[in-house]
Amino acid sequence: MTLREVLQIIEGKVLWPEIDLSIEAKMACGADLMSDVLAFTHAGTLLMTGLTNPQVVRTAEMAGIVAIVFVRGKLPPAETIALAKEKGIPLLASKYTMYETCGRLYQAGLPSCGLFPLTAGTWLDDPPSSCGM
Repeated sequence: MTLREVLQIIEGKVLWPEIDLSIEAKMACGADLMSDVLAFTHAGTLLMTGLTNPQVVRTAEMAGIVAIVFVRGKLPPAETIALAKEKGIPLLASKYTMYETCGRLYQAGLPSCGLFPLTAGTWLDDPPSSCGM
């Protein structure tokens, strides 16, 4: 899915005019914990986050994130935008919550990053008896 399509689906906006909207995102992930971004994303991921400080750009660069969408109407400070421009990571914004932004993109066909052995291997088919279920 191109960033142009993403913008239409989330009714979003670009945070500077020179962003290449033909860039393709292969999958998407929503996270505010940058440790989760490093653990659960792949190169080619579109990241939805409410975190606006420069650390999100540094994490995105390490993880191979193709673009960042700030959710909940949040806009990053000038230092985050400057770092993203320097690193060539497009920044977009959505007025919707993370839940709705992710849901709109998933419904339109952009897949999630999927299950990972780290979590899939520890997922219990039956809840432990101490859960009271």
